[in-house]
Amino acid sequence: MPRTPSPTGVTSETGVTGLTGVPRTKRALRALAHPVTYTRWVHLFVGGVAFGIWQFVSTHTNWVPFLCVALAGLVPWVRVAEGVQARLLLTPDGSAPIATGPSVTWADRGRTSLWMLLRLTLGLVSSLFAMECLVLAVDLVRAAAGGTATGSPLPLPGHHWWYALLAPLPLLVLLGSVVLFGRLMTELAVRLLGPSAAERLAALEARTEQLLERTRIARELHDSIGHALTVAVVQAGAARAAGSPEFTDRALDAIEETGRAALEDLDRVLKVLREPERPAGSSPALTEADRLLDSARASGAQIDAEVTGPLDRLPGPVSREGYRILQECLTNVLRHAGAPSTATVRVRIAATDRRLTLDVRNPFDRAAWAASAARPSGSGSGLRGIRERVALLGGTARTGPESEEWRVHVDLPLR
Repeated sequence: MPRTPSPTGVTSETGVTGLTGVPRTKRALRALAHPVTYTRWVHLFVGGVAFGIWQFVSTHTNWVPFLCVALAGLVPWVRVAEGVQARLLLTPDGSAPIATGPSVTWADRGRTSLWMLLRLTLGLVSSLFAMECLVLAVDLVRAAAGGTATGSPLPLPGHHWWYALLAPLPLLVLLGSVVLFGRLMTELAVRLLGPSAAERLAALEARTEQLLERTRIARELHDSIGHALTVAVVQAGAARAAGSPEFTDRALDAIEETGRAALEDLDRVLKVLREPERPAGSSPALTEADRLLDSARASGAQIDAEVTGPLDRLPGPVSREGYRILQECLTNVLRHAGAPSTATVRVRIAATDRRLTLDVRNPFDRAAWAASAARPSGSGSGLRGIRERVALLGGTARTGPESEEWRVHVDLPLR
């Protein structure tokens, strides 16, 4: 451990001030003042009480309780009871990884059985030690007053008044043992009642599923809300530039329709977040591609669309992800293609028995694209979202400039 000069000029180990060890003393005092120290002692005391009850009601040998608890630890549901007790009494703040599920493997049962043996043993030892400390403190006071010791673990020759000064020492030792035994039990609980490798793997998989679901929801919100806001901004700007009441009415209609669709998506996502156990509502599918194309046309873009194949027979995940990919492509066109009224977008959607192909091309204005990418909104998360969606379905995606066009080409397998 590194050594540092203390404020008093005496070199000491890091964390210990001077020669008095004040931080350690403070930690010990804080431990004595913390409620968890005494809940741990109660947990220990239960083992000693169980052994005492056995001795009171039975005349059999003392090793029988140990055999009984060892066999009880092999019962799968005993691990549930022991885990709940350990969490409530040893780590009520939930800071220690203690499992509360039944034993699944024989390794779990063996660890639970060993835990039961150690709990009974340490409970018995701590209870006997506590009794001896209390008896010694009482006998010191008795000897100082001229009385007779009643069974002190240490010989107390004579009757000396200064025995009374030693009476608090056994109580301090008892308090210290309460702290040490409690920490030892907590360490044993973490090692013996902690989750097994299989349980940790299951928890990690569940956490991964959670993160994937959150990522999927984030993509949904980005694509849906981003598209709606982009259409609204473009339509409002075009209506202001046109100065035509008729065009303004069409723009407001497009903004209303796009906003309503975005609100439906937002409400569906919020339902998933509020009630994750309930199935999510239906997401828009590629059969609704006309809605996206009409929205882009209303924003001034010239859309040359070619749709071939039975879109209504596409698998659900492929159709939904295809819709979101097309939505993100059109959003990027409106956001980066310069003046939308001059953008000619060629969209080709081809569905066969084995694959779905989406090919979106639009004029590529490098200056406009660079200026848009330099703003905070041009973070590239949309294209990254397209690649993530395609990767999840085992497809391929190519995005980037080709000659004078920006192209997004996606192939998705149907099986």
